[in-house]
Amino acid sequence: MGLFSFLSKEKKEDLDKGLEKTKSSIFLRISKSVIGKSKVDDEVLDNLEEILVTSDVGVETTVRIVERIQNRVARDKYVGTSELTTILKEEIAGLLLENSIEDQKGFDFPFPSKPYVIMVVGVNGVGKTTTIGKLAYHFKKAGKSVLLGAADTFRAAAVEQLKIWADRVDVPIINQGMGADPASVAYDTVKSGISRNADVVIIDTAGRLHNKINLMNELSKIRKVVQKLIPDAPHEVLLVLDASTGQNAFEQAKQFTAATEVNALCLTKLDGTAKGGVVIGISEQFKIPVKYIGIGERLEHLQIFNKVEFVDSLFK
Repeated sequence: MGLFSFLSKEKKEDLDKGLEKTKSSIFLRISKSVIGKSKVDDEVLDNLEEILVTSDVGVETTVRIVERIQNRVARDKYVGTSELTTILKEEIAGLLLENSIEDQKGFDFPFPSKPYVIMVVGVNGVGKTTTIGKLAYHFKKAGKSVLLGAADTFRAAAVEQLKIWADRVDVPIINQGMGADPASVAYDTVKSGISRNADVVIIDTAGRLHNKINLMNELSKIRKVVQKLIPDAPHEVLLVLDASTGQNAFEQAKQFTAATEVNALCLTKLDGTAKGGVVIGISEQFKIPVKYIGIGERLEHLQIFNKVEFVDSLFK
């Protein structure tokens, strides 16, 4: 385990396993890049920069990481290539920790409002509905009462999938079926959440609309009707991104943060990709907290993101 360990042994093992593909890819490439080298020099740093960029860490974040390592090499005078992984791990962790946003500690965190309204956004196929189901499971397990709202009414499958998840984790759901007005579903869900004295209300939204203007208008409409009942809702707008899409996840983050007031991120499907470096770039570049990561199929495989534990597992 790392120097600072916030996860149980089982969750830490799940995280290690979930990041295996990314870890193997980065380690193998770093090892190859330093063959025949004893010292971290400009060539090694150039190779490292290429490895990080092609691991979808992102250009801006990569430049910052390499600059930090350059400064360290200059300060320490001699840094051997055998130390490179350790230094890389320390500098990435340091960079992420400089972000003033503190990691969430658990699913039992005290809500600032009751019901605490979460609006979930993201394109189709990123694991949005699955993430909602897993969130419901974890909040319920933490002793919270949960209500789901099926406001992705553009696809019949979306409503049915969410109903399956509601049954699976045994939480109530508000739905009006395909073709219903999403804002109406959201309004009824929050209204029902208030009358049921629910702790948390999670509202699914459409994953794909005709264009960005429609997206902005629809999300804005949902926000406005919800605020008729709770003026400061939704308290959390959670953007779900598929880590396996790499740079495309960056683009989606840019588009959705421009379209609506996203204040939390979830990166899914980390177990099936070698592009896990995208979490580092998105966590560092967007001044929005990565709150959750998906590292497998099981309910327990949705974990709260912790910067130190993530980097520790990635460079273990």
